[in-house]
Amino acid sequence: MPNYINYIWMGLGAIVLLSSFVTVNQGTIAVITIFGKYRRILTPGLNFKVPLIEKIYKRISIQNRSVELEFQAITIDQANVYFKAMLLYSVLDQQEKTIQNVAFKFVDERNFMQALIRTIEGSIRGFVAIKKQSEVLGLRKDITEHVKDQIDQGLEQWGYHLQDLQLNDITFDEAIMKSMSQVVASNNLKAAAENEGQALLITKTKAAEADGNATKIAATAEKEAAQLRGQGVALFRQEVAKGMSEAAKEMEQANMDTSVILFSMWTEAIKNFAEYGKGNIIFLDGSADGMQQTMKQMMGMNQLMQNPKK
Repeated sequence: MPNYINYIWMGLGAIVLLSSFVTVNQGTIAVITIFGKYRRILTPGLNFKVPLIEKIYKRISIQNRSVELEFQAITIDQANVYFKAMLLYSVLDQQEKTIQNVAFKFVDERNFMQALIRTIEGSIRGFVAIKKQSEVLGLRKDITEHVKDQIDQGLEQWGYHLQDLQLNDITFDEAIMKSMSQVVASNNLKAAAENEGQALLITKTKAAEADGNATKIAATAEKEAAQLRGQGVALFRQEVAKGMSEAAKEMEQANMDTSVILFSMWTEAIKNFAEYGKGNIIFLDGSADGMQQTMKQMMGMNQLMQNPKK
């Protein structure tokens, strides 16, 4: 009988001894209490606790945790906005004071999550309530920064830190979404029309500039051609007058009648009309009176060319 009692005591001693050793996993901190009162914390690894007196009250994860949120808000112009968000949070640090806040501020994890979610939703609703529906979509970053500024201090008192808040989806009622799509479509059509108008204006402007340049070039060429033609005619007349003057002088020195020159010019003109007329009809007065009148005119022109100052 005494041997059985010894075995029992040895077994109880072994159980008590084994219960004195506690393993804490990596990324976790254990909170120790004595008779319900906080005593100390245990870090990851193998730890020793006083058997039957010290008790593990809670194991707290210090790793990052995430939760998805879905909630509704109302803008200042009474439009319903629906949010889908992802919240990333963690324990602030591993200091003993922080771990105590995490362990004892809330009854359990469920109550903490409820308070955290409601706090974030309330902060976003308060921000959206002073904004117009048309502004909300462009305020993702502003909303996130507003939430962090509003709740970071409160979370620190609870022993937590908000790592990130991502607004994955922002939607409105179907009627509002449809009207927004119509506004975007009309703005795109307006922009396309403006671009097309600008392109057409540029095309017409360039065409007008090209036409103007072509007209200017043609006018300049015509001007230069007219100047060259005038210069050619003037040179021709000068050479004719010079030739006739020299011929008249030679004939006077030889005591010959200068009217022979005019008669020769008359016959050369008729010959030229016949050769290069190309079928055109030219009426000339071939009578003796007509020829005599023409000769007088040519003689007068000859005298004028010989004595231009008179």
